[in-house]
Amino acid sequence: MFVPSHYRIEDEVWHRRIIDGHPLATFTTNGEHAPLATRLPALVAPGEPESGPLPGTELVGHLNRANPHWKALEDGMHARLMFDGPGGFVTPAVYPGDPAAPTWNFAAVHVCGRIRLVDGLEETLDVVRWTAARLEGRFGAGWDQTASVAYFRRIVPAVGAFRMTIDSVEALFKLSQEQPPSVRESVIRRYEADATGTGWPLARLMRETGMGQAEGSPACPC
Repeated sequence: MFVPSHYRIEDEVWHRRIIDGHPLATFTTNGEHAPLATRLPALVAPGEPESGPLPGTELVGHLNRANPHWKALEDGMHARLMFDGPGGFVTPAVYPGDPAAPTWNFAAVHVCGRIRLVDGLEETLDVVRWTAARLEGRFGAGWDQTASVAYFRRIVPAVGAFRMTIDSVEALFKLSQEQPPSVRESVIRRYEADATGTGWPLARLMRETGMGQAEGSPACPC
């Protein structure tokens, strides 16, 4: 991923926040004729450190065994997981004058590494159960999976799980850094004023990374 220097945030805390907060990743590997890609949940594996640099950290993911992508996977092959954070359109109406051009603000974290295919139904079941519990705890409403374990066992033969050890991290936070603070504040306020709420996560990210003007900034309802 091409990351211009002014859009680079080196702090691994922000890298992890994108991965933890947006775990539906795009999993890509090389195919025979074209790259293969699958959308799937990918999470920092249980027992791994929850802070600090990501290289050396293990992630877990799973996909349908009927997916041709699964059939193309091999132990030790290189893979990329692409995590998309919040994003939103930037209208030139927020700029002080013309000429101007529209753009798109966003955050993305890509991690590359080698994969290991999970061997055996029990370990696959462990990955599926842990993933379900972690996502429920992060985004759900307290659902208890205990009564569904037998169901999980029936469906897990159709699931292929893998582990990936991160070798490298690429992070791009395009948050109007090339603009003066007053313009960045206008961009943020535009997102905060979005009645649909679509822009609120990006507004919050820009404020928390220090892109806005602290004095007189309203609190976004997000």
